[in-house]
Amino acid sequence: MANFLAQFQSIKSSCDHLVIAVEDVSDLWPAVKKEFEERLPFKRACLNNKTRNPVFVEKLPAEYILTTDSRLRSRFPQEQSLFWFREPYATIVLVTCEDLDEFKTILKPRLKLIVQNDEKEWFIVFVSKAPPHNDQATKLAKKVYARLEVDFSSKKRERCCKLDIHGPEANFWEDLESKIMECIRNTLDRRIQFYEEEIRKLSEQRFMPIWNFCNFFILKESLAYMFEMAHLHEDSLREYDELELCYLETVNNTGKQRDFGGMDCGDDQAALLNPGKKLLTQIVQDDSFREFEFRQYLFACQAKLLFKLNRPFEVASRGYSFIISFSKELALHESILPFCMREVWVITACLNLINATASCYTNGQVAPDIENEFYRLEGDLYSLCRIKFMRLAYLIGYGSDIERSPVNSASLSMLPWPKPAVWPSVPPDASSEVLEKEKMILQAMPKVKHFGIQRKPLPLEPSILLREANRRRASLSAGNMAELFDGRSVFVDGSGSDISSKMFPSAKAQTITMSRTNSSPGNFESSIDRPMRLAEIYVAAEHALQSTISDPNLWKSLSSVEEFEQKYLELSRGAADNYNRSWWKRHGVVLDGEIAAVCYKRGNFDLAEKSYEKVCALYAGEGWQDLLAEVLPNLAECQKILNDQAGYLSSCVRLLSLDKSLFSTKERQAFQSEVVYLAHSEMENPVPLDVSSLITFSGNPGPPLELCDGDPGTLSVTVWSGFPDDITLESLSLTLMATYNADEGVKAIQSSDSTILKPGKNTITLSLPPQKPGSYVLGVLTGQIGHLRFRSHSFSKGGPAESDDFMSYEKPTKPILKVFKPRPLVDLTAAVSSALLINEPQWVGIIITPINYSLKGAILHIDTGPGLRIEESHAIDLEKYADKTENYPESDHLVDAGTDGSVVSKEFKQLLLQDGKIELPEWTSDVTSVLWIPVCAINESLARGSSAAVPSRQSVVDGLRTIALKLHFGVSHNQTFEKTVAVHFTDPFHVSTRVAGKCNDGTLLLQVILHSQVKATLTIYDAWLDLQEGFAHTGRGNGRPASDFFPLVVAPTSRAGILFSICLASSNDEEGATELRPDSILNIRYGIAGDRFSGAHTPVAQKSGGPEDASQQLIFKSAIVLQRPVLDPFLAVGFLPLPSSGLRVGQLVTMNWRVERLKDMLDNVHSNKNDEVLYEVNASSENWMIAGRKRGHVPLSTDQGSRIVISVLCLPLVAGYVRPPRLILPDVDETNISCNPPGPHLVCVLPPALSSSYCIPA
Repeated sequence: MANFLAQFQSIKSSCDHLVIAVEDVSDLWPAVKKEFEERLPFKRACLNNKTRNPVFVEKLPAEYILTTDSRLRSRFPQEQSLFWFREPYATIVLVTCEDLDEFKTILKPRLKLIVQNDEKEWFIVFVSKAPPHNDQATKLAKKVYARLEVDFSSKKRERCCKLDIHGPEANFWEDLESKIMECIRNTLDRRIQFYEEEIRKLSEQRFMPIWNFCNFFILKESLAYMFEMAHLHEDSLREYDELELCYLETVNNTGKQRDFGGMDCGDDQAALLNPGKKLLTQIVQDDSFREFEFRQYLFACQAKLLFKLNRPFEVASRGYSFIISFSKELALHESILPFCMREVWVITACLNLINATASCYTNGQVAPDIENEFYRLEGDLYSLCRIKFMRLAYLIGYGSDIERSPVNSASLSMLPWPKPAVWPSVPPDASSEVLEKEKMILQAMPKVKHFGIQRKPLPLEPSILLREANRRRASLSAGNMAELFDGRSVFVDGSGSDISSKMFPSAKAQTITMSRTNSSPGNFESSIDRPMRLAEIYVAAEHALQSTISDPNLWKSLSSVEEFEQKYLELSRGAADNYNRSWWKRHGVVLDGEIAAVCYKRGNFDLAEKSYEKVCALYAGEGWQDLLAEVLPNLAECQKILNDQAGYLSSCVRLLSLDKSLFSTKERQAFQSEVVYLAHSEMENPVPLDVSSLITFSGNPGPPLELCDGDPGTLSVTVWSGFPDDITLESLSLTLMATYNADEGVKAIQSSDSTILKPGKNTITLSLPPQKPGSYVLGVLTGQIGHLRFRSHSFSKGGPAESDDFMSYEKPTKPILKVFKPRPLVDLTAAVSSALLINEPQWVGIIITPINYSLKGAILHIDTGPGLRIEESHAIDLEKYADKTENYPESDHLVDAGTDGSVVSKEFKQLLLQDGKIELPEWTSDVTSVLWIPVCAINESLARGSSAAVPSRQSVVDGLRTIALKLHFGVSHNQTFEKTVAVHFTDPFHVSTRVAGKCNDGTLLLQVILHSQVKATLTIYDAWLDLQEGFAHTGRGNGRPASDFFPLVVAPTSRAGILFSICLASSNDEEGATELRPDSILNIRYGIAGDRFSGAHTPVAQKSGGPEDASQQLIFKSAIVLQRPVLDPFLAVGFLPLPSSGLRVGQLVTMNWRVERLKDMLDNVHSNKNDEVLYEVNASSENWMIAGRKRGHVPLSTDQGSRIVISVLCLPLVAGYVRPPRLILPDVDETNISCNPPGPHLVCVLPPALSSSYCIPA
């Protein structure tokens, strides 16, 4: 079967669609061929896949071939069974007949002979040639077709259809296509079953000696190709996958030593997408195929099917995995393959896959995650190709032109060197090339970074190339090892310099004294016996690669440094762009840094800066400070060249912010000097500089600063400086943010003086103006260095005491400042609530109580209200106020004790009032103190007594006086407390009188009752009464009381009585012209003993003395009104009875009063109109409406017994018991009026009568 391999491949290349055979019995095909082929390919076909599940195929291609065609005739039976996939899938029999007898005798036997083969799927198409207008021919054609259906169709399957050549029916073509599809489906199912059975038989012999993979391959790929022809690509792909697994199993399990392949010209170019690059007969080996070509062939077939399925993502995924696995296979056979065959093959394979998949992929056709994964795979392919390309470039001497970045170093240092059996030798005619390479090595100098940063170049090789190449030379001897580790070569290579200095300290001297004879490129006759120099290795590798690489474009990319950089840039940009479009964006950003290095080298600093910024942002965000330290100086250099001062300053600050171990102190000082230089220079566009990573701040450990509303303060902040040296800040300010209200905004506090920050921890004190109530955290730190404004919004939390450089970038949750809501900070209250003596100097106590707030330096303004003055001749007493319940160690600490339970300690000071204010001493800042102010309440009116029968109501307002107090306190006297204190002043006594008795001789006993109005003990030493006109004293006549019990002691709030004996005195007509005294005056000489903590006390001006000391005796006077007794009234007013019908709301009623003169008025009343009486009717307007005259004069004779009736018409307004109207005589004193009969207190008023207008008849 393996002999048919060439024929099998030719059949595959010539047959790529299904074949439908046409048996033209009646020579009808030329007439219908055009119409049949116009309907190809079939628009929608339903076929069965390998698992017998229906699959719908769009546009199934097919070809109609006559059975007389040579393509169907020249086949041997064995070929037909082996290559059954190319045989017809259906047979269409074209017939026509116009005579029924002809059909029976000629046509029917021939058709029976044609369709007797059971393996064929056939059906008959009867073509009617009868003209439409010929009914006879039409009927005859119908009879023939009916007979044809009876003979060749069955109930299970109809095998006939009719085509009218002059006008086919509408459903003919659909019927034709369905019958063709049925034939194809049945044929396909039968052939699938055949191939599966044959493949199963061969699979069972897989481990037997007679096993032949070529036979298995032909059957397996025949089945796969048949699926492909039927557009069942999924099934075809599955067959190729199984074929690949079977081949790998065969290769791995066989004990035969097979040729791997890959030695032909052009094999360095991958054939992953070109299955026809080599004929199968060229790669066959015994009973199998060479692995190098065959595995690529299988993948190419799989990729072709995946592209037909429109799945370029899967091609890329499978392709990347295949390249990785096949690269490992190439590594196993690297010793027999051409030099760097593995690297070159990987490069071409990646480029082919990238170009093919990118051209077939369309955005938006797959899910976003699949799209991201596709671009990730494209980036991986570009990255793999890039790494292999850099390895080839390094081998031919372009290592000094490759950026020694972390990503390149990590990739190349882990990539092993090529491992040929013998390292290539230098061609004999390459002396000029060796000299050129040596010159290039000598001129190559390591790149010096900005700021003078010295770094050991990162390695680009897994081991020293010089040693690796010489080790693999066929005739390597121990030789001159100093040449192997020549210092100059190792320095350029970038690694192994430490090894050279340790192993051969005198290598440099040996190099200088060594003769140039052996190292001369011209002496190649001795090159076998000595190690190769680095330049020779480069030249040898270049010539070997030239013979390996067959792709001219790839070799052109390695022909010069410029071409290499161009290709390197193309691969790096392709990888970066694809990574940036995938979810591996970090890989793309890293590769942007490699693009930036090339742009910088070419002088395109603008693009280099943008790329470096993205790389630095990635490294900073991930916290990769070691990598950031490699790239950030490059960014700073680009920014300096472009005169980007803001970016350059930011880069310098970021360099300073990195870990101190990454740079030396000298380098960090260079960073700082750049910042300071630019800050003090004139910047064109000064912008605020963010130093959050360099200068951080926090509040000091411990509780937050607590202030009351309106208080200023001093805020202490810890600032960490990351600068290596001291730096001067011309200004510094800090913002505070309220934690409870985001809309409150920020409030800045500023330091007025310049600040010098030392490296590490600094403590700064800032003046804090009054803030609104709330809790505040640190906001943003801003300041100025020279002309440069900077800001920092990073927060630090204090580290341990031994770590001044501890910095954390977490925002603190603990507030640094708490401003309490407005609350009482101090209270001013009167020390005494009881009354003090009026018109006498008294001590008014003001208790000053600080409420958890210091009153240090407080100033109290005192202003008295009307009727009160301060006795400025006396000092103001200030003493500590204490509670009696407090425990004192010694009793002599107390100076005075009050009756209200308070005590005063020895802390005492006298103050003088200056401009209405006093300053409180320091010891009162946090203790409660009492301030005694000497005042005097002024009242010029004389106290008046009252009758004991009708006690008078005293108004409290009359004795009230006010003291306005204003206290300024706080750190800067910013707090103000104002309060007006009311103080009650009163007379020592309230006097009431009553007539205790009346003697027959007209003597009256007048009792004077003294009510004590103060909380103090009063002692009465003397009392006398100055009587008004009309009264006189009896007895001694000196106005003294009848009883003499002085001194009389009156306890607080108690009463005492004094009895006077008086009589009536006749008035003196001669003295009528003189002014009469209207009131009697009571004079009392008394003394007071009280405590100023309790109330009234000894006046301020007096000093302590004995009880009989005249200086302590006070005089109190009170006016007493005495009226002469009236024995007989001269007018009688009587209320006449109301009507018997009663009073009712809304009905008028007449109120009658009778006025009668009881005696003659001529001797008693001196008036010109004594024959008239003035009357007035008083009534509540809510209860009564007066219809008559309310006020007027009525005539009344002066003769005794004369009378008159006063009538007033009234209207009751409310029902119930109400007070009736009252008659008043304004000109007559009530004592001269007798009420007989008296008027009622209340009268009954009935509701109004019901009105009939509101009644509704039943």
